[in-house]
Amino acid sequence: MAVADSSKHKRASAAVAFALAAPCLAATAANDAPAALSLAEAERLALQDDLGAVALLEEAQAFEDRTIAAGKLPAAQLRFGMANFPIHGGFSSEGMTHAQVGLRQRFPTAAERAAARQREAASATLRRTQAEEQRDRVRLAVRHAWLDGLLARRSHRLVADLRALFADLVDIERSLYAVGSKSQRDVLRAEFEGSQLDARLVGLTQQDAQARAALSRWIGDAAERRMTDDAPDWPDVGPLPTLQLRLATHPALAASAARVDVEKAEIALAESLLRPMWTVDVGYGYRDGSHPNGLPRSDLASASATLALPVFTRPRHERGVDAAQARYRAAIASKDDLLRQLAADLRGEHQRWLDLGRRIAVYDEAILANAGAVADSALAAYRSEAGDLATVVRSQIDLLDIQLARLQLVVERHRAQAEIGYLAGATGPQP
Repeated sequence: MAVADSSKHKRASAAVAFALAAPCLAATAANDAPAALSLAEAERLALQDDLGAVALLEEAQAFEDRTIAAGKLPAAQLRFGMANFPIHGGFSSEGMTHAQVGLRQRFPTAAERAAARQREAASATLRRTQAEEQRDRVRLAVRHAWLDGLLARRSHRLVADLRALFADLVDIERSLYAVGSKSQRDVLRAEFEGSQLDARLVGLTQQDAQARAALSRWIGDAAERRMTDDAPDWPDVGPLPTLQLRLATHPALAASAARVDVEKAEIALAESLLRPMWTVDVGYGYRDGSHPNGLPRSDLASASATLALPVFTRPRHERGVDAAQARYRAAIASKDDLLRQLAADLRGEHQRWLDLGRRIAVYDEAILANAGAVADSALAAYRSEAGDLATVVRSQIDLLDIQLARLQLVVERHRAQAEIGYLAGATGPQP
C-alpha cells in the first residue's frame, strides 16, 4: 500500500512540475516560431528576390557599357600579303616583288558615332525604367494576393464563429428532442445549417491556399508562414487632380518615352549612313635582292584614303530612314495611347474607391446594426423559449452574409487603393 501511495505521489509531483513548466515551454516555442508575416515584409521579400528586375538592370548595365564602346573607332585591320610575286624566278628575281604588312582603319562619321551612343544610352534608360515598372507590378501582385488571403482568413473566422454557435444549437436541440420538447425536424434543420457552414469553411480554406500559392510566386516558402490579419493601414489616396499630376511619373510612361528616344536615335543612325565615310590604309613593303649596280633594293611604303560614296545604295538607305521614322511615329502614338489608358484607369479606380467607401458607410450606419439587432433579438427569444429555431438560423445566416458582404467591400476598396498606388505612386510605406 505504501508503494502505491508513493507511486501516486510521484505521478502527482510530475504532473505539477509539467504544469509549471508548460508555460515556459510554450513561451520558448513561441519565441522560436517565426513572427507573423506582414504585408510590408512580404513586399520587401518579393522585391529583394525579383529576378525579372535584376535581369533588366543587367541589360541596362550592358547597354551603358556599349555606350562607351559606341563612341570609339572600330577595330583597325592588320593586313599581310605579297605583291608582284613572279611565278617563275623566286622572291628576289623581280624588282617590284615585296612582302607587305599594312594597317587599315575605318573612320565612321561623327554623326554615326553620336547616334550610336544616343541609341545605347536610350536603351539603357529604357531597361532601367522597365525594371522600375517591373518592381511596381510585383508590389501590386503581392498586394492583390495578400488581400485575397486576408479576405479568405477573415471570412473563415466569421463563418467559424457562427459554426460554433450552430454546434451549440444542435446540442440544445438534441437535448430537447431527447426529453420530447422538440421534434426531430428541428434537430435536422440545425444539423443541415451546420453542414452548410462546414462547406463554406472548406471553400474558404481553399481560397486561402490559392492566395498563398499566388503569393509564393514572389516570396517562395515564406508564403506558408502564419500571416497577420491586419488590414493595410494606408493613408487616403487624395483628390483626383493631385493623382493625375503624379501619373506623369509612372514608370511605364517613362519606359515609353525612353523607347521614343531609342527610335529617334535609330533615325539619326539611318541618316548617318547616307553620308560619305573615310577609310585610311597605310602599308610597308619589304624587298629583297639588289639592283644591277649592286645597290640593295629599297623597301616600299604606301598610304591611301578611300571615300565611300553611298550613291548606288542610297535608295536602300533612304528606305531605312523611312522605316526608322515610321517606328518613331509609332512609338509616340503608343506613348500617347498609354497615357490615355492610364488616365482612364486612374479615374475609374478613384471613382470605385469613393463609391466603395460610401457603400461601406451605409453598411456601418444602418444595415449591419439592424441585422445584428434582429439576430440578437431572435436568439434572445429562442433562449427564453419565446422564439423558434428557424427564426434564429435565418437571422444568423442573414447577419453572416451581411458581414461577409461588408468585408468584401472593405477588401475591394483596398484593391482599388492598391491600383491607384500603382498608377500614381505606391500607396503606403515602402519596404
